[in-house]
Amino acid sequence: MQALRRSCLAAALLLALPAAAQTVTDGDTIKLDGTTYRIWGIDALETHQACGDGWAGGVDAGAYMRELVRGKTITCEPRVKDRYGRTVALCRANGEDLGAAMVRAGMAYAFIRYSSDYVADEATAKASGLGVHAHQCEKPWDWRARVRGDR
Repeated sequence: MQALRRSCLAAALLLALPAAAQTVTDGDTIKLDGTTYRIWGIDALETHQACGDGWAGGVDAGAYMRELVRGKTITCEPRVKDRYGRTVALCRANGEDLGAAMVRAGMAYAFIRYSSDYVADEATAKASGLGVHAHQCEKPWDWRARVRGDR
């Protein structure tokens, strides 16, 4: 009987946890149940990218994303595959759009090359001088092209 109670308690605790195993790769990429998702419509500083004034924006973007997903149920709606084979998706944490949250906080840019979904969020963050807009940051796509030769 004691074993049955422990088993029922363990099952109840598992149901209370977020449904998926998740890992934050950086400010715009997460892994969920073995699939790598690039967050739709945003581009965050690369992990090793610092801004001209020394702010470690890439590290902070990853930390902010970890806070957004910590202890929450993450859902992702695939949109397309990128050239690296990652699934580009609209992802939410307990219903909150992760891309919008990152851009609103100034932790990512609206990636207007692919989507205009977060342009208004970026304008608000910029006007408030949040995150990347408060520092001398090179846009991540320009940084990648300069440092890694990405096009």
